[in-house]
Order: sequence, then structure tokens, then C-alpha cells
Amino acid sequence: MTDSALDPVAIAYVRALLRPRERRQKMAPVLAAAAFAAVCALSFATVMVLAPPAVIQHIPKERLGD
Repeated sequence: MTDSALDPVAIAYVRALLRPRERRQKMAPVLAAAAFAAVCALSFATVMVLAPPAVIQHIPKERLGD
């Protein structure tokens, strides 16, 4: 038994309403960053596969077996 004339359920409800709300994380910037990283990785892999090699060594004719 409490000595207060106030309803404890109502007080708890009011305190819950006055408590600051937690900010939710927005997913759009996170998804945009992940999409950007995926596009960069795919484009880098494509360029590495399609680009000619940086160093070209010609095979001597004596090694070709002609």
C-alpha cells in the first residue's frame, strides 16, 4: 500500500509519455553506401578482367618451336 493518492499506473503512463523517444536509424544512407561499394567493386573487377596487362613480354621465337 502506498501513501500517495495518485494512481501508480497513471503515473507510470505519464512518465512513459514524457520519456524522450529513441531515434531510429534511417536505412537509406546505409543501403546507399552498400550499393555504392558494390558498384565500385564490380566495376573494379570488370576493369581488371578486361584491361590489357600492364607488362607485356614477348616470347622469343626459339621458344615458340617454329
